[in-house]
Amino acid sequence: MADIASRTVACSVLIAELDGFARLATVDQVQRKRTLSARIAQEVAQVPRAERVVQEFESGVLVAFLADPEAALVAALGLRAAGAALPLRVGLSFGTVHVAPDLQGRTTAVGDAVTDAQRVAARAAPGRPLAAGAFRDVVARLSADHASVFQVVELRSDARGREEELHEIRMPGGDAAPAAPAASAEASVFDAGTHMIVSGPERAAVQKALDELTAKGARISSPITRVGDKWMASCDHPAVRASECKVEKFGLTSVVTGPTREAVAARVEDLVERGARLQGEIEQDGGTWTAVLDSGGAG
Repeated sequence: MADIASRTVACSVLIAELDGFARLATVDQVQRKRTLSARIAQEVAQVPRAERVVQEFESGVLVAFLADPEAALVAALGLRAAGAALPLRVGLSFGTVHVAPDLQGRTTAVGDAVTDAQRVAARAAPGRPLAAGAFRDVVARLSADHASVFQVVELRSDARGREEELHEIRMPGGDAAPAAPAASAEASVFDAGTHMIVSGPERAAVQKALDELTAKGARISSPITRVGDKWMASCDHPAVRASECKVEKFGLTSVVTGPTREAVAARVEDLVERGARLQGEIEQDGGTWTAVLDSGGAG
């Protein structure tokens, strides 16, 4: 795993923990842990080594899927199929992790997505994988078939006190896992809430998709990088960048400021539709774009 450079990425994280591990005799702990490690190796065998981080801990295994959220879903379904033969509490999340080598040269993953996957796994029943809402949202956007795999089972408060749905991963119509997606020269763009993840087999395709996003006001957070046999990059969500615009009123004059011209223009368009008139051009001052409007009765 030495070929994975130290960096922060948005990715899927799966935690598989042996249920009742602390109550087992030492010899049983060792045996079950070996069985789990072998099962995880089987589930991720089709994922290129550079696209995954497998990290052992005392009672289970963590896997960070760096490039393909669908691979995490397929692995979760495979672990569910293990059933009573290997009682596991499985949790999945999507978010940011920092990937870096430790002092022994092994690649490790730490960060918000890891912490969240641990919390989700702690609430899962044995043999019934649970997914955080962020993971479900990303995977469900890829295919309507994938969306049907998730079923809301409970609500929880996340680390910031916000209410979030937890989804059980089920196998409707049988135990078959979703088929692997066909290779495509087009880049895939995953909407991850505050970020957009771009992934594709060709650098040019990823660059094209990234250019389209930055033209809408997105800011690159992770440059194009080769991960296994894919190229990947991430950027801020354009809509989130637009929400950073500020509107200040001075009498009948409104001043709009924001991080990009596109974000300010979108806010200006909204105000014009409500009766305001743009005074002059949208101008840049340092790293900030500004527009001045005669607001009249516009809010």
